[in-house]
Amino acid sequence: MAERKAGSRLMVYDRTCGGRWGLPGLTASWRAGGVLYRALGRLDDWKGVASWPEALDWLLDRSQREPIAEIQYWGHGNWGRVLINRIPLDVQALAPGHPWHERLVVLRERLVPGGEALWWFRTCETFGTARGHDFARAWTRFFGCRAAGHTYVIGPWQSGLHLLRPGEEPHWPVEEGVPPVVRSGMRHALWSGPRVPNTITCLHGKVPPGF
Repeated sequence: MAERKAGSRLMVYDRTCGGRWGLPGLTASWRAGGVLYRALGRLDDWKGVASWPEALDWLLDRSQREPIAEIQYWGHGNWGRVLINRIPLDVQALAPGHPWHERLVVLRERLVPGGEALWWFRTCETFGTARGHDFARAWTRFFGCRAAGHTYVIGPWQSGLHLLRPGEEPHWPVEEGVPPVVRSGMRHALWSGPRVPNTITCLHGKVPPGF
């Protein structure tokens, strides 16, 4: 068996998405995913959070002991952004003066060197449309690492998965996953499915080669 590269593999998820009328919500699914992935040896640690500052502070605390090789975020997303408790994180956070900018600068230094660290946004449609292209481009250049994200609404099936390296340009179409009626005001992408490009399932723990 090949030796795993140094660096921790961490996951954060939105713990605020409870279900209605006492039913389990998406938070329960994401928590179960963290337990499963840890048991399968795909993660070294995971945490549910209620805000981006809480998420970033936990990542910074966790990375004091070991650099980070991979960060997965499981939660909600929209074109060009990811959300915790409905609060977005987008390219504006990468600019000096943003309240989270300093945390992101420090976190950048805690990633394994060489551009091989990975941010994987397991969120709906974050890499879709021109806004998704801008997000992927800015994120990889700011952190100097790889980033992966989806262009479709994801669930058990997770479609439109693409990986971008620092310095590269997005290679997927801006219209991927975008329904024609978006011009009439629809605010979400198409649903994932087994016949949709670049599809994995929620049980896949790696970005396939060529994605």
